[in-house]
Amino acid sequence: MGVSRGLIDDVSALEHPGIRKVAEALPPATAERIVVLPDAVRTAAAAAEAVGVRVGAIANSLLFAAVRDGEAAPLLVLTSGAHRADTSLVAELVGADAVKRADPEFVREHTGQVIGGVSPVGHPAPIETLVDEALSGYEEIWAAAGHPHAVYPTTFADLVALTGGRVAVVSA
Repeated sequence: MGVSRGLIDDVSALEHPGIRKVAEALPPATAERIVVLPDAVRTAAAAAEAVGVRVGAIANSLLFAAVRDGEAAPLLVLTSGAHRADTSLVAELVGADAVKRADPEFVREHTGQVIGGVSPVGHPAPIETLVDEALSGYEEIWAAAGHPHAVYPTTFADLVALTGGRVAVVSA
C-alpha cells in the first residue's frame, strides 16, 4: 500500500496539504504506507471496514478544549475506536476544570486539519496528548493522515513516541 496517485479536492493525494504535513511528520517508512481511500472514513467503524481491521485498532484522534482557569487549550486524546473517551476522567488526568468537545474552527486552528481527518501528528505546534492504553492490545493501529480519505498504519509504541503522548486509561 502507499499514497494513491488519485485526486482529493482536485489536488493530487501526494500534494494535498493536510496529507503532506502528516507525511512530513512521520518516519519515511511509515509515510510511504499512507493510504488514500476512495471514500471518506469519518468514523472508526468506517475506517476499520475500509482497511479490514477490528474497530478497536483504529486510533480516533479527538481534539478537545481543556479548560483551566477559564482558558481553553487544545488536548488531543488518541482513543481506541472500540470505546468513547470519558471527558470527566480525561479532565482529571490532565488537571483541567473541564474537557469540552472542540468546535470545527478550534480543531482547524490547532491541528490544521478537519474533523474526520485529524491525525495524531502534523500539527502547527505540539499538542498535549493522551494515548489510550487500550490501543496497546493491537499489533497494528490505523490513524487518520490529515484528511478524511487518508489513513496510515503504525504501532502503539511508535504512536506514543511520535506524539510525545502520555499513556492513560481514557474511558471508564
